[in-house]
Amino acid sequence: MEFLIVTGLSGAGKSRAMDALEDIGFYCADNIPPKLIPTFYELSRQAKGTLSHVAVVTDIRGGDMFSSLLETLDQMNSDGKDYKVLFLDANDYVLVNRFKETRRKHPLADNCLGSLDQAVRLERDVLRLVKERADYVIDTSLLSPAQLKKRISGLFLGDASDALMIHCISFGFKYGVPAEADLVFDVRCLPNPYYVEELKNLTGLDEPVRSYVMKWDQTKGFVRRFLDLIDYMIPLYCGEGKSQLVIAIGCTGGHHRSVTLAELLYNHLLQQNLRTSVNHRDIQKQ
Repeated sequence: MEFLIVTGLSGAGKSRAMDALEDIGFYCADNIPPKLIPTFYELSRQAKGTLSHVAVVTDIRGGDMFSSLLETLDQMNSDGKDYKVLFLDANDYVLVNRFKETRRKHPLADNCLGSLDQAVRLERDVLRLVKERADYVIDTSLLSPAQLKKRISGLFLGDASDALMIHCISFGFKYGVPAEADLVFDVRCLPNPYYVEELKNLTGLDEPVRSYVMKWDQTKGFVRRFLDLIDYMIPLYCGEGKSQLVIAIGCTGGHHRSVTLAELLYNHLLQQNLRTSVNHRDIQKQ
């Protein structure tokens, strides 16, 4: 049985994540108090195959009951219960704006005399240790609903596996570094197709851009060393029992060089039969 505990900051996208999990066959239950999670786990296990993929959400809406989550996780570890934790995150600015746009009340607003900014900061502090325990962290600050669904599907679609899942992300430094990145590579040092008129409005998904980026000796030297480093590090992460590795490759705008090299890395990992996905975070931005 694959048992997933979903938590994270209010407004970070837990509901959308659960929708995506339901779409790929998970049985989902929302707002479960932490102390009931082991009982729910046992009931799901006793279903004997009927519930092979289960996800439960527990978060700050549980009030004082939520404070027992770390204790519950320790108990489940001691009892040999196999589970994973997915943590949804976003930056404070995005979270505040999402609450303002939807006119929803933050669960901790009353604790902060109605201050939304303070409520977001308080919740982040409360969840700090939980985030450190998470197997998967997804920052949704700059993800569209479709991109979040793709990330969820990449992580959990198909049979449960303890194998490392590697996410390749291209991004533009002008829009910020992905908060969930484990490894960040800056390829702004490579020749930029943006300054070639006929390539400016294309992306690294287009062959002319790929050919331009890859033809330079600087790129060839970078790629050789880059792939050697990744190939060396992956077994080390596997040996540590890491479930998710996010490799972010950035250029100025996230359209050309970073996209080309993220695609190259993605295909390199596929050739090694590794679990991997690719996401071009900023390719739609102008």
